[in-house]
Parts: sequence; C-alpha cells; structure tokens
Amino acid sequence: MNTAFYIARRYLFAKKSTNAINIISAISAVGVFVGSTALVIILSVFNGFEEVVLNMFNTITPQILIEPAKGKTFDPNTAYLQTLRHDKSIFSYTEVLSENALVRYNEKQSPALIKGVSDDFLKNKSLDTVMLEGHFVLENRNGPNAVVGSALQAYLGVNSSDPFEELQIYSPKKGVQASSINPMDDFTVLNIPPSGVFEIQQDFDNLVIVPLSFARRLLGEEKKVSAIEINVNDGVDAEKFKQQIEDKLGNSYLVKNRVQQNQALYNVLGSEKWMVYIILTFILIIAIFNIIGSLTMLVIDKLKDIAVLNSLGAGKKLIKRIFLAEGMMITLTGCIFGLLIGFLFCLLQQHYGWVKMGESNLLISNAYPIAFKWKDFVLVFVTVSFFSFIASALASNLSVKKIDHLNQDL
Repeated sequence: MNTAFYIARRYLFAKKSTNAINIISAISAVGVFVGSTALVIILSVFNGFEEVVLNMFNTITPQILIEPAKGKTFDPNTAYLQTLRHDKSIFSYTEVLSENALVRYNEKQSPALIKGVSDDFLKNKSLDTVMLEGHFVLENRNGPNAVVGSALQAYLGVNSSDPFEELQIYSPKKGVQASSINPMDDFTVLNIPPSGVFEIQQDFDNLVIVPLSFARRLLGEEKKVSAIEINVNDGVDAEKFKQQIEDKLGNSYLVKNRVQQNQALYNVLGSEKWMVYIILTFILIIAIFNIIGSLTMLVIDKLKDIAVLNSLGAGKKLIKRIFLAEGMMITLTGCIFGLLIGFLFCLLQQHYGWVKMGESNLLISNAYPIAFKWKDFVLVFVTVSFFSFIASALASNLSVKKIDHLNQDL
C-alpha cells in the first residue's frame, strides 16, 4: 500500500487532540457534498429543459433542410432531387412553399408566414403533441384546412371549433402593377377554415400551415418550392446523409441540419447551462478551499509526528504527499457522496415528479424535467478534483516549512 495514502487514511479517521479539526474537516466535506449535489441536479434539470424544448422544435424542424443559396424558390424537379425523393433512407420528403401574407379573421388582421406543405409532412406522428386545441388536419372531405400558431390565434381570436368563420388570406399577385382604382385587384384572396392551434415557440407561433396545393393557388406559384424538408429512417446517420446531399447539390443550395436551422436556440441553451455551471462552481470552490483551514490545523496538530517521520528518513516530498492525500480524501469523499445523492434525487424526480414548477401546461408536465448525461457527472468530478488538488497542495506546503527547526526542538 502507498505509504502516504496509508498514513493519510490513519490521520483521517484517527482521534485528533483538538476537536475543532474534526469539525472543520466535516464542514469541508459537507460543503463539497452539497455543492456537488446541487451542481449535478441543476445540470440534469437544464438537460431536461433542453430535451423538452428541442423535442418540441424537432416536431416542426426537419432533420435536413434544403434551401436555395440565392433567391426564395427553386425547381424541385431536377434529376438528382427526383432520385433523392425515392431514396430508401428517407422517411419523409416534404416540399414546402412559404411566403408572408396578411391573415384576416373577423374584424382583426395580422401579417403571418404561410407555409404550404406536401402530404409527407403528416407522416410525423408527433404533430398532435404540440396542439393546444383541435387536430393537425390539413385536408378533409370539405377541402383544405389551416393549422394556426398560438401567437397568431391569440391576436386574431381564432376559434378552431367554429365551422362558420374562416381565415381570409391576402397575398400580392405576381407580376401585377399596383392599381389605384381598386387595390383589392392586386391581391389573391382565399378563405380557409382553421382546424387547430399549435404552440412551440415565438418563432413558429406566427405561422399558418396549409396544404401545398392551397399555397400554390394563393401565391401563384405552379412548380417551384421554397425548401425541401427531409427526415431519415431510424438507423440512418442524418449527418452523413446531409453531407452526401450537400456534395451532390453543390454551392447552389444550402443544406442544413437541425442545429444550423435553429442556431440561436442551441447557442442560448448552451450558454445558459454553462453560466449556471460557472456560478455554482465558484460556490463549490469556496467550499473546497475550506480544506486549507482544516489541513493547516491538522499540520499544527501533527508537528511532532512530522518531525519523527523526518527523523526516520521520510523526505519532504513524502510528508507533503501525506497531507495532499488527506485533503483529496476529504473533498473527494464529499464529491462522490454528492454525485450519488444527486443521481438518486434526479432518478426519483424523473420517475415520480415530486418537485413541481407550479402551473401545469398542456405541452409539458408541470414537474421539473430531468435528463442524465454522463459527461456532467465526469465534469463535476473533474472540477472538484482539480480545485481540491490546488487547495490541498497549498495547505500541504505548510507541513514541510521549518521542518529542520522541528527536528532540533525535538
């Protein structure tokens, strides 16, 4: 057994002449325990919120998006895109035509983004999970229907259960000069009943999703599309498939994955988590550096032992390693127990949802969400180990100061 570790372990559990040393050591361990537990729980909660938010976004956001590098639309009937449509790796291939328009309901009106989608869009079975009211229906026996974002619905007062009131959508006609006699002649006006209301996030909630055929009539676009949305089958690497498409299409198109489509969202989620980690780490550092006081008092308590060890041939390096190991054992004991208790608490919260956020929501549970990432546990352990080593190394230097004078006094 390592000599330094053996002696440090004996010092850790042996009775000290001053009871305050035991108390300070216990306080140091408890501080690290509480800090490690809090850090693991907070990071797991942030993982849970991130998972919930991204799952909602991914309901509408495809795994791969193809857009024109220049302009708003492109021809989807090229040879490669037609071949891509029938690729066996693809689960859904959705043609999208979108443009801003004016939406009117009753006496209110508001600009909105009209998004026309082809039939493959409805292969996504999780669409109903983001619905506040109604159902995600774009076509029925009466014709096309629209699904409205919650922000637009709240402003216009849209009632999806009212069969008599429809949305009026105004879009400027292409290639028509403005008419001073009757301005309405410059617009294509179509009516469409709302079938439901969805809610995801502000960027999407001012959206009206309609069938592609309706969008073509509204926007006067017979062939071209604004984008192609692709979702791949289970087991297919979406990132590799995206790279293949990118290589084939060249610089005329932009091919984006989910991160690139929602770059701002991913940046915000990542930065918030790191800021919380940094703040809690500072609190943890304060608890860790309590070990300096504990080791300092231990060194004073063991001055005679240090002198005896040195007289028996123990070098300064060995003596420093003893107290370094002592400090590491105190802090890492607190850290390990903190990780275990944090994991247990998160596991219970994940299964039973004891801690509530307050008001319930139709889209997410009112219990704080939890998601585990093994990297978070490693990060907390490495953080505690690093700062524990620094604090213990500083304190262990006291053990060899004036050691020659101690020998003479002894």
